[in-house]
Amino acid sequence: MSRFADPDGTRLPIKLDSTSNGEFAPVPLDAVNRHANRLAQSWASENARRLGVSRRAFMVSACGAASTLLAFNAANAAAGRTGGFFELDQVAALDADAARAQLGGREFVFDVQGHFVGAHGLGIVGLGGSEQFIQDIFLDSDTDMMVLSFIPARRAREWLTIREADETRRIIEKMEGSRRLLIHGRVNPNQDGDLDGMDELAERWGVSAWKCYTQWGPDGRGFFLNDADTGLAMIEKARALGVKNICVHKGLPFGPRSYQHSLASDIGVVAKLYPDVNFLVYHSGFISGQAEGPYDAGRGEGIDELIRSVEANGVARNANVYAELGSTWRFSMRDPDTAAHIIGKLVKHIGEKNVLYGSDCIWYGSPQDQIQAFRGFQISDELQDKYGYPKMTPELRARIFGLNAARPYGIDVDEILKRAHHDPIARRRAQYREAPAPHFLTFGPRTRREFLAAREALGGPV
Repeated sequence: MSRFADPDGTRLPIKLDSTSNGEFAPVPLDAVNRHANRLAQSWASENARRLGVSRRAFMVSACGAASTLLAFNAANAAAGRTGGFFELDQVAALDADAARAQLGGREFVFDVQGHFVGAHGLGIVGLGGSEQFIQDIFLDSDTDMMVLSFIPARRAREWLTIREADETRRIIEKMEGSRRLLIHGRVNPNQDGDLDGMDELAERWGVSAWKCYTQWGPDGRGFFLNDADTGLAMIEKARALGVKNICVHKGLPFGPRSYQHSLASDIGVVAKLYPDVNFLVYHSGFISGQAEGPYDAGRGEGIDELIRSVEANGVARNANVYAELGSTWRFSMRDPDTAAHIIGKLVKHIGEKNVLYGSDCIWYGSPQDQIQAFRGFQISDELQDKYGYPKMTPELRARIFGLNAARPYGIDVDEILKRAHHDPIARRRAQYREAPAPHFLTFGPRTRREFLAAREALGGPV
């Protein structure tokens, strides 16, 4: 039996907890979330009894996910959180066909922010290994493709080296040429050697994009993308190397030091200067613990600052600024009102073609719960009418899930799916799902103590 096994079905298939991605201190659940989890556990026991199956069998079924989301709806509604909700029929908690019809869509799912922890991270967060990564991402979820990313660290103590990232990609590619995994090249231009190292990352390792953290620096000081000797130098070199995707962490600040560099104020500036470069704004500027409301141009923080910067600099909707949802969607699943404003504002202002799905997994275990929750998520008619937010349609979800990311990454979706339907991962997935064994665990830090210990041990963000 796997060391992650849950034979008694004690874990919920949709996870509301305090886990972070290692880039921000965990935020405890509020009273509504705790009530939602208790209600979901109670409903799971009752619904399993009504169906005459074990709790474990119920939890791994589509009904288990539907029952959990419906319980979340009930807890949120009781607390007055009605701006967003999970659009499911009550019968889905007991009818497997209804549950699969509403939560089992087959969109092209291209996760543009995934993580795999290598040798240094293994002992700290309790995970590691390519097989676990493959199971969580490609067997226990509907993910078709993923971009493997990085977190900032000093060169001597990286959580995932480029060699480890490439090893994981090669494991998958050796399976008859599948190209389900792309990799980033981490570059922080305020660290000695990173700008020079871009040549090797592009030419030897074939990276598909650059990942940078403007708040991070080896001495604790960050940079702006429009600083001449750092940000602009990095962008110019990216253009020269022909890899014109800049993935930049914005929001989820590491702390008070260099806080201003975590804000998205510089995004519109560089997007206007370099219309031929794609700026993929990771986390969309979201700040954990701050509720997102309707757009406020004077707020100066969060998602509002990303929108303000883009619009103030005359960058059009659906142009070269992309808003990514890694950790942002996962965190906002706690509060459907915040989630409705996040998705609504981004689609309205950044563009329906430029919002990108990312999970930040493997930190949160398998991303399947994020996928299922997003398939069911709906913005209320009231918020649609009041703020001009979109209705969450299957077409819009499909765009966000993967079609939008195909453009900056140059992916031929039809070709990828044609190959994916018959590759070894597809065959393994079909066989595995005859007797699935999801663990429903998360792997990132859950408490401030765990967060600080991991950061200290790896010499991470300062």
